[in-house]
Amino acid sequence: MLTALLIFISCCFFIFSTWNTMYGKKNLPPGPTPLPLIGNLLHIKSGSLVDSLMKLWKQYGPVYTLYFGPHPVVVICGYEAVKDALVHQGEEFGARGPLPTLEKFTKGYGLSLSNGERWKIIRTFTLKTLKSFGFGNKSIEAKIQEEALCSVEELNKYHGVQFNPSNLFMGSFSDVLCSVMFGDRYEYKDERFSKLLAIVNESFSLASSRWGQLYSILPSVMQYVPGPHHKIIPYAEEMVDFILERVKASQESLNPDSPRHFIDSFLIKIDQEKDNPNTEFNMRNLLVTAQNLFVAGIETVNTTLRHSFLILLKYPEIQAKILEEIDRVIGQERIPKFEDRAHMPFTQAFICEVQRFCDVVPLNLPHMVTRDTQFRGYLIPKGTVIYPLLCTVHRDPEQFSTPYKFNPNHFLDENGQFKKNDALMPFSAGKRICPGESLARMELFIFLTTILQKFTLTSKTEFTESDIAPKMAGFLNAAIDFDMSFSSREH
Repeated sequence: MLTALLIFISCCFFIFSTWNTMYGKKNLPPGPTPLPLIGNLLHIKSGSLVDSLMKLWKQYGPVYTLYFGPHPVVVICGYEAVKDALVHQGEEFGARGPLPTLEKFTKGYGLSLSNGERWKIIRTFTLKTLKSFGFGNKSIEAKIQEEALCSVEELNKYHGVQFNPSNLFMGSFSDVLCSVMFGDRYEYKDERFSKLLAIVNESFSLASSRWGQLYSILPSVMQYVPGPHHKIIPYAEEMVDFILERVKASQESLNPDSPRHFIDSFLIKIDQEKDNPNTEFNMRNLLVTAQNLFVAGIETVNTTLRHSFLILLKYPEIQAKILEEIDRVIGQERIPKFEDRAHMPFTQAFICEVQRFCDVVPLNLPHMVTRDTQFRGYLIPKGTVIYPLLCTVHRDPEQFSTPYKFNPNHFLDENGQFKKNDALMPFSAGKRICPGESLARMELFIFLTTILQKFTLTSKTEFTESDIAPKMAGFLNAAIDFDMSFSSREH
């Protein structure tokens, strides 16, 4: 009896101390009442983290507090609040928050999940190097055009037969990135390369699954629970093994006076700083940064293009308007150029609306405040994790007249000209905006217009509005699986 009593008292003390820790930091934004140990887990519908957070937005307003286990997370919703945090107070909200599904892999290295001086040094080097190899200019545009034409050649082999084009375009986008990262491209049917792309796809699927969502909410518990979420780290390491093979090949033929690609440039920097004990230019930072760029630069663009195709199949009248612009502005004889979009307002509006409506990364990556921060009347303590929800920016009724419907008019003025809207944030905003934004914009425009210049898109399936609507589950909003045909246009 005495033993049982002691255990009971110990449990009560532990629960009380945990509860007290939850409420120890005063003046946080309001939110649902958490329970000891599990926090607000019961307020999150299983497998529907994004939907659950959006419902709490409607209940508690643009800033509220949620508990992932015993740890508070401040959720920021709507365009004005997210802009205030990421842009107007970008210094305070500029740190990267923890991402439990990948922390054991990155260990603070690389670009995506690093912080402090390491992040500043690696990001500055990465942006400068990518720019030197063509990001945002004619050099990379030529590579994108070349890869888009390779895709056309592949599509012609299907002769209008229905199939799922996802893997084909994933290979195309990855080859664009490979040309910058490694200096060359892979054949679509390369076995090793195909396996790598499958790993990238499966990693995003796992991160967005129920298992991945639970891991994000209760990492201290889920790290001990068997399940598929434990595959994410081995998948990441397998990608690193692939990159390491390319690094070793580059080392054997490296010319310090003439870097051929990103890997070469990083290796040269490693050698230049080999006598600096505090350098951030080391092999682990190279491997993790390359993995970060590779993963982020493939799946999100491919997912956006898949959503675009699905919407064009659902709305043939929209497809017809884009075809008219292509024929009038570009014609059939030359490959589309990025500068053409300035003369194609409807096509430009369509792509922006796809990015808004489909919300490929609805949660954004987590942020963290760098110091005690006053925000909208609340005190957010240093180190608090922040979720600036991009999905709430893109569903903000103050910014978009029909936030839950696909409507290209959100980006067109009364004269049918393209109208920019700062509430479009598919690449986030502020200090942590995606470094591959310029590449992604160029890829989406050139691939979409090149495909539609050559093919009419059709499907035997009649899609509904529910089919094209984003599923709002977890980390990535993937389009449904679907088959389609690419029929050569007759001129």
